[in-house]
Amino acid sequence: MIRNFKELIEKCKEIGPRTIAVAVAQDEEVLTAVDGAYKLGIAKAILVGDKEKIEGIAKACGIDVSKFEVIDEKDNVEAAKKAVQLVSSGKADMVMKGLIGTADILRAVLDKDFGLRTGRVLSHVAVFEYEDRLMLLTDAAMNIAPDINQKAQIVQNAVIVAKALGIDTPKVAPLAAVELVNPDMPATIDAAMLSKMAERGQIKGAIIDGPLALDNAVSVEAAQHKGIKSPVAGYADILLVPDIEAGNVLYKSIVYFAKAKICGIIAGAKAPVILTSRADSHEAKLNSIALAVLVSYLNK
Repeated sequence: MIRNFKELIEKCKEIGPRTIAVAVAQDEEVLTAVDGAYKLGIAKAILVGDKEKIEGIAKACGIDVSKFEVIDEKDNVEAAKKAVQLVSSGKADMVMKGLIGTADILRAVLDKDFGLRTGRVLSHVAVFEYEDRLMLLTDAAMNIAPDINQKAQIVQNAVIVAKALGIDTPKVAPLAAVELVNPDMPATIDAAMLSKMAERGQIKGAIIDGPLALDNAVSVEAAQHKGIKSPVAGYADILLVPDIEAGNVLYKSIVYFAKAKICGIIAGAKAPVILTSRADSHEAKLNSIALAVLVSYLNK
């Protein structure tokens, strides 16, 4: 089991470099992260975008862009298409968002003719260091108010990422404000349904038990104090949030209050999508690349 981002990077070094197709690569932070991944020996890159701007930014940052293939495409939408096509054709292993809107890159990813759609819901899977292990959080960035079927797919996407990290049978905690089913609180009903779906094999490869409040999901002492008997309580590997508001607040609390290291990818496509925020640190971007490298390698 991979317990921290240092171990994740070392695992990716063992795998050897995988190739990233960067859509609209004329972005200083993205180029810096890609260059860092190259220097670590975990990733190569094909840069798609305005060649003149890419070379100008790289020069200003002290990056030797000659070690990367550059495809000159000044139109952002076309650049996104070309980057995705590099992945769908097998020339690259994952796609990374550069200086382009999220909707535009995802539109290319989901294109019926050349995209990476699988029929599953796309969802964001974040990974963060907690004590002496890695934990997963989903979905804090993609799905606004997922229904029960979408939540089942979101869990399944996170399970794939967890298994890539060496968590063989991840424990999933569907979060709510309380640990009891309350008909007036839809999140608790969904949590109970997901738990039963896992028991019946409708969600595979994971142990799910909920609803659980956050304290009960991550703290053995809190679960014991409330008398909760559960294989997940206190030992959750995956935290499933009820909606994007809860997820976004929790994600940013982990970053800004807890100061924890964190990264994330979009899962559910044929290949990982590295879709970081401009507010994410360089370290978070680099760790996101590493996570995508591992997932792409183990699910090729």
